[in-house]
Amino acid sequence: MAHCVTLVQLSISCDHLIDKDIGSKSDPLCVLLQDVGGSSWAELGRTERVRNCSNPEFSKTLQIEYHFETVQKLRFGIYDIDNKTPGLGDDDFLGAAECSLGQIVSSRVLTLPLMLKPGKPAGRGTITLEFISSCHFLCLLVNCFSVVYSQAVYH
Repeated sequence: MAHCVTLVQLSISCDHLIDKDIGSKSDPLCVLLQDVGGSSWAELGRTERVRNCSNPEFSKTLQIEYHFETVQKLRFGIYDIDNKTPGLGDDDFLGAAECSLGQIVSSRVLTLPLMLKPGKPAGRGTITLEFISSCHFLCLLVNCFSVVYSQAVYH
């Protein structure tokens, strides 16, 4: 059975983010989460924070292992960061989008609407996910077998 994995880089940008700040634009950051089952999500990475911007083009790309023939459900959350704490509980949520890694890789560029919750769009906000490159292709082929060798000796 073959198990193929490649490391992919994703470039992220947003347009028309809602503004939660008073007197300035939001300071957005993107958080990448992966579904780990049982309605649990694990954080895989974050972009940098872009100050005072409603149409950010994040310069930090996010890397993720792409496991062929496995559905990898991802969530991209956008937050307005106004403090230095690493937790997101005290930051304003600007919207999120969900898709599979396979959708991004096959589309090369995928634009999705940002949602505040299911059925409630985050204004006109969108997120664009671009598959940049693959690195370190690894394909393991595992095949186990045993050979029994016997020899008869006659005297």
